Amino acid sequence: MRVVSGIQPTGNLHLGNYLGAIRNWVKMQDEMDKGSECLFFLADLHAISQPHDPAELRQGTLEMTAALVACGIDPDRSILFNQAQIPAHTEMQWLLNSTARMGWLNRMTQWKDKAGKNREGASVALFTYPVLQAADVLLYQATHVPVGEDQKQHLELARDIAQKFNTDFASEDEPLFTLPEPFIPPMAARIMSLRDGMAKMSKSDPSERSRINLSDDADTVLAKVKKAKTDPEALPSETAGLAGRPEALNLVTIYAALKDCSVDDVLADFGGQGFGAFKPALAELMVETLKPITQRFSQLMEDREALDAILARGGAKGRELAAPTLAATYDALGLIRG
Repeated sequence: MRVVSGIQPTGNLHLGNYLGAIRNWVKMQDEMDKGSECLFFLADLHAISQPHDPAELRQGTLEMTAALVACGIDPDRSILFNQAQIPAHTEMQWLLNSTARMGWLNRMTQWKDKAGKNREGASVALFTYPVLQAADVLLYQATHVPVGEDQKQHLELARDIAQKFNTDFASEDEPLFTLPEPFIPPMAARIMSLRDGMAKMSKSDPSERSRINLSDDADTVLAKVKKAKTDPEALPSETAGLAGRPEALNLVTIYAALKDCSVDDVLADFGGQGFGAFKPALAELMVETLKPITQRFSQLMEDREALDAILARGGAKGRELAAPTLAATYDALGLIRG
């Protein structure tokens, strides 16, 4: 089993990123059978498909690397790298562009959403983004790719590209590409804004009080939780009582995710109590959970050489793994390399 998954290096990670994705990566790494592999990458090549600030992208890549390691990704057990370390990603994308079809890409809902009404003004990179995603996984002969609802269509495209390439340029007995299967991780908590229980916790929210950053110290966490939006009602004794109370549901969901228990378990302990009692307990749990992550993150961010070394080692391992498939793809297409 070889699992491949990427994340855009947005920097300034928050609690929603940790509970929604990164924690599942760590679980995958820790539960892998002997002989299986996890490849986790920072999708910096994907990031340039839309307008970006080069300095912010560079900083975000370092911050994301530090955050992943601080959260539990072990570079000695998993392969951790940024795409730009491995030119084979872009080489493979170009080779697969000959197999991908315009009609397939035109149907991608994320292309429609991100380009909006100004499709003529969108970059070619944004349009061909899914082909790079296909290259990301096919290059390593990934057997499984963790996917959420928003990425299922892109994995289906990767399988279509692999299938067509195998049909056109390989034999049925010896297909060149493995068709990756979706890996559905355990249901991740959907973490919402501390200021609006109907909006996801997000780095782009202008209010710092809307999110708990992984870099926040204990005093900041306590202050943000204290100011988190709630309602005047006491907590119910069962989940059904949270209907129509998005802010209350969000805070209870966060507590349950941090404690790794169910919402009903939380309500069994706090049902009938007001937020005056619940918020301090939630803040204390957040601080307890995030303290070692924050400390490790700060240490890593002060050691640029260590971060560069982690990415360099991961890049070297990735290039070694990618080389045979890339060479076989060139050969299958009839291209002569020195």
